[in-house]
Amino acid sequence: QVQLVESGGGLVQAGDSLRLSCAASGRTFSTLAMAWFRQVPGKESEFVARIRTSGGNTYYADSVKGRFTISRDNAKNTLYLQMNSLKPEDTAVYYCAARVAALPSATYPYWGQGTQVTVSS
Repeated sequence: QVQLVESGGGLVQAGDSLRLSCAASGRTFSTLAMAWFRQVPGKESEFVARIRTSGGNTYYADSVKGRFTISRDNAKNTLYLQMNSLKPEDTAVYYCAARVAALPSATYPYWGQGTQVTVSS
């Protein structure tokens, strides 16, 4: 079983930066494909970014492209999301998610508990 714990959220002003972290355990981290999602109360979860096992292949939602950077440190079993030029519309609970890269399913069965990011205008 994979356990994921996010940290780094908080209250910032528009234009500020934040770095989220997600510590993984329970499985060899380098076998996991990872992603960040976010959710606003009353709305569906929104994909933010994903990264392959080696970290060399990343993909972003259009809404964050050029402002957010997803990365991973396989030696530290940690996933990151560097968020720059934050906007009020980035306010949400951010979740990291994982799936076993070798399996054919593209869904993410493992999720963290989330960390709140609030951006004031």
